[in-house]
Amino acid sequence: MDWFTAPEYWLGRLVFQRALAGVYLFAFLGAALQFRALIGARGMLPVPDYVRYVPFRRAPSLFQWRYSDRLFAGCAWAGAVLAGALVAGAGDAVPLGCAMAMWAVLWLLYLSIVNVGQTWYAFGWESLLLETGFLAVFLGNASVGPPVLVLVLLRWLLFRVEFGAGLIKIRGDACWRKLTCLYYHHETQPMPGPLSWFFHHLPRPLHRVECAANHVTQLVVPVLLFTPQPVASVAAAIIVATQLWLVLSGNFAWLNWLTITLALSAIDFTRIAGPPPAAAARGAPVWYVVLVCAAAALILVLSRHPVRNMISRRQVMNRSFDALHLVNTYGAFGTVGRIRDEVVVEGTADPVPREDGDWREYGFKGKPGDLRRLPRQFAPYHLRLDWLMWFAALSPGYARDWFGPFVERLLSGDRDTLRLLRHDPFPDGPPLFVRARLYRYRFTSRRELRETGAWWHRTLVREYLPPTRLAARVSREQ
Repeated sequence: MDWFTAPEYWLGRLVFQRALAGVYLFAFLGAALQFRALIGARGMLPVPDYVRYVPFRRAPSLFQWRYSDRLFAGCAWAGAVLAGALVAGAGDAVPLGCAMAMWAVLWLLYLSIVNVGQTWYAFGWESLLLETGFLAVFLGNASVGPPVLVLVLLRWLLFRVEFGAGLIKIRGDACWRKLTCLYYHHETQPMPGPLSWFFHHLPRPLHRVECAANHVTQLVVPVLLFTPQPVASVAAAIIVATQLWLVLSGNFAWLNWLTITLALSAIDFTRIAGPPPAAAARGAPVWYVVLVCAAAALILVLSRHPVRNMISRRQVMNRSFDALHLVNTYGAFGTVGRIRDEVVVEGTADPVPREDGDWREYGFKGKPGDLRRLPRQFAPYHLRLDWLMWFAALSPGYARDWFGPFVERLLSGDRDTLRLLRHDPFPDGPPLFVRARLYRYRFTSRRELRETGAWWHRTLVREYLPPTRLAARVSREQ
């Protein structure tokens, strides 16, 4: 079946699969290390409470049948181990059916986590990983040539990621049309990186060039993915270069790395790698052809939802249209903030919480806090609490479900919650009171940085949460 496979993409498939397994590895490690405080049995948004009122059909998950922290940890660590094995090439060392089963298990485990993750897993890159992971199940291994249908579907996914993001920008904030959004973006993005200060201070004409280049990359280049080679490879390479630029300028979990992974699958490496090995030119088993064709037909049918969304004037970003996250719509930064507010959380051991009391600030790993601390690089690792704190600063409504439980855990000295933080100012015991204040942050100028050594400047906006203490502790004192 010469029509079914494209042996010349054997190296592109190998690179794609190893890179995708690496993304899975970071995703499972993050789940294993953070879940207890976020969604564990005693977490801020416990899974047992969630599955009690959300039926299986709305959120298919292994944890709908049974949940315990030990079971969740076992699934997360098993996913990390399996992903590590696939990074090392285990998928090419086993028969085709076994390789497909390995990728299917990864997808099923991560689907089970995302579908009970609630607010903590409501990011577009979760669905992107699941959609990409589902396609990877049918991409085969070294014993067969890469299926043309799956390669095309991977390009179709990459097209939707890029083109959808481009459309939402043009339709959304006027600053994208005026080419001025990057005057603000590097300063106001959810989690700046170590180079974001420098990107922010680039000349404004260069920012306008960046905006224009972004529109070309997201609205024109994706169309070229479906043209003959070498044009498709050039288009994919442009996307890779653009995503690496974004990697340097901020922290977006694995969104950029997964987009790069998808782009690598569209590159023809024949000139570099030479002709494909003999195994890649073998005919595909009939059962495999049937499965791939069935999966392709399913994806095409489900694609009607994101297509209708893209052509709609009311386009939405990062929406899943089915509970399995098989085909989704994507997009980012349809609106760019002009100012940056941050929620600063403080505690005190004083029995009476005075304004001028001994208030000590909790330090977060990724989000801005300490004015002299240069932002760190964490992506592709995802700091979920830090990201949600950015949303909490936009509006208290984004934090309604979890911010109260977060404060309660600080007041009780919960070890799992404190592990999510960089700095606990109360090593000898929890504080009596916790409060939160909203500050306006901005990057310092070059002169301010030289004079003060501070990367940030902040001014107090208002009280976010008044001094709060545990009710149980009040009752004991009374």
